[in-house]
Amino acid sequence: MNARIGLLVLSLALSITIGLVVAQGRAPAAAHSEIASPAGSVLIGLSLDTLKEARWQRDRDLMLARAHSQGADMLVQSANSDDARQIADVQALLTRRVNVLVLVPHDGTAMARAVAMAHDVGVPVIAYDRMIRDTDVDLYVSFDNVRVGELQAKYLVDHLPTPGKGRIVRIYGSKADNNAQLFKEGQDDVLKPYIDRHEIQVIQEDWADDWKPENAKKIVNAAISKHGTAIDGILASNDGTAGGAVQALSEEGLAGKVLVTGQDAELVACQRIVAGTQAMTVYKPLERLADSAIDLAVRLAKGRPVIARQSVSNGKFDVPSVLADVVVTTRDNMMDTVIHDGFLSRQDVYGGAR
Repeated sequence: MNARIGLLVLSLALSITIGLVVAQGRAPAAAHSEIASPAGSVLIGLSLDTLKEARWQRDRDLMLARAHSQGADMLVQSANSDDARQIADVQALLTRRVNVLVLVPHDGTAMARAVAMAHDVGVPVIAYDRMIRDTDVDLYVSFDNVRVGELQAKYLVDHLPTPGKGRIVRIYGSKADNNAQLFKEGQDDVLKPYIDRHEIQVIQEDWADDWKPENAKKIVNAAISKHGTAIDGILASNDGTAGGAVQALSEEGLAGKVLVTGQDAELVACQRIVAGTQAMTVYKPLERLADSAIDLAVRLAKGRPVIARQSVSNGKFDVPSVLADVVVTTRDNMMDTVIHDGFLSRQDVYGGAR
């Protein structure tokens, strides 16, 4: 390890350790821990934005299994994409005297209040998969989401009917989700030179509120109404919005003729890839991420040091971060990625192709 990296690791480790010392020094935190775990066990609170998407159901199940294997208990709340409800969920978890809070925010800015609430009673907070902005959140565990956007855009550029040239539609995610901003940032990094040279034309772009497929469908419908069916590619920021795009294309007889991107490796998306109506997804090994989050949550709850080798700015400071890598998945490597890892079964992917 070179000196610069070594200093960064030491600095980040110290920042987390110092944060824990301060939190544990408060009287409310001591009482909180004593009541929550009289036998020394850890109680983890998980506050989810939603469980309406298969992706988040899988995260929940993986974290529950990992917590059980670590001898920890976990309480789970889902806010159904409602900020007020998520604040109430966090308050309920804190009232149940959790030792650490794992938070998947619906709105990354609004949930700064939840972090403050947790810190007021000495509870450390892990932002899981989505950053919580403008607050002193203790740790960020996610994938490299800028990299996700880069991979999506690079695949699209390289696989357009004429590589590097064409008319595209861009579907961003929920504007309230910091990850959607990061995906866009990565996509912009790749696309800008092509757009500046007028080799790629973005004929329609918009944000899909709450990542809803029906909102993505409306964006594609609007593009077709305004510009006709001469579309070469749709840069959809996740598999849900890709599904909405494919539905709109199907209504025009264009499904399979227009390149559509995605990410999350959801089952229905992988089935679409096999069927040829979606070109790619970005596989994010959720088990590794969920396991890492729970392992780190247990360490934070017990006051043990945590080393984060990366950091991500949340607008207030550089948050110590643990970022997992991601993999482009297509029809060509489906067997070697999601199926090889046991993320999805061969029967489910190929038996239900549509």
